[in-house]
Amino acid sequence: MKIDNALEKQYEAMGDDHASASEETPLREDAFELDDSVKIERIRGNIREIMLTLGLDLNDDSLKGTPDRVAKMFVKEIFGGLHPDRKPKSSTFANKYKYGEMLVEKNITLYSTCEHHLLPIVGKAHIAYISNGTVVGLSKMNRIVDYFAKRPQVQERLNIQIVRELQKVLGTDDVACVIDAKHLCVNSRGIRDIESSTVTAEYGGKFKNEDVRREFLDYINLDTNF
Repeated sequence: MKIDNALEKQYEAMGDDHASASEETPLREDAFELDDSVKIERIRGNIREIMLTLGLDLNDDSLKGTPDRVAKMFVKEIFGGLHPDRKPKSSTFANKYKYGEMLVEKNITLYSTCEHHLLPIVGKAHIAYISNGTVVGLSKMNRIVDYFAKRPQVQERLNIQIVRELQKVLGTDDVACVIDAKHLCVNSRGIRDIESSTVTAEYGGKFKNEDVRREFLDYINLDTNF
């Protein structure tokens, strides 16, 4: 019992310290053996049990549909990025204009979920790449951010996953991503600091050069209130 209590305190402390052990989202080997309908049914029952344990009256008109709504939301929406079948197709095109400067897609709205407390992460992602002969549709960068965000996440890992995917799609190491986000596990519980946000970055290839990185950060700071 003492060992269990010690481990529980250790895991809780790790969560508050924003610990992450892997660049890949931790998934079991059998993660995709169940289809969505079975997952929804199981989660529906689990959410119902949680609500009953908390003492909520599920006969109330406002609450009776909550287990079903939450189950569908988990599988189809906020954790939909767990399934590889939902990864966006990222077609590339020849860089016919021979555009040789960095391309920046900034202020991409980001909604994710902290994997330590299952509370929202809300913020902005800023992406840049330098073409080595191919380009990708602008909206595809938003979709890649959305795909990797829609899973239980750690912000550092999300940064890395976005950059690695774009490097693979574009065939170049010259990709960068900065994320600035609020974590409700910090803002609404624990220390309850509503003003703080977390900034993380991942730089690849030429973006490791200080001058190139500075240019990217200057673009991010441009006023784009049109």
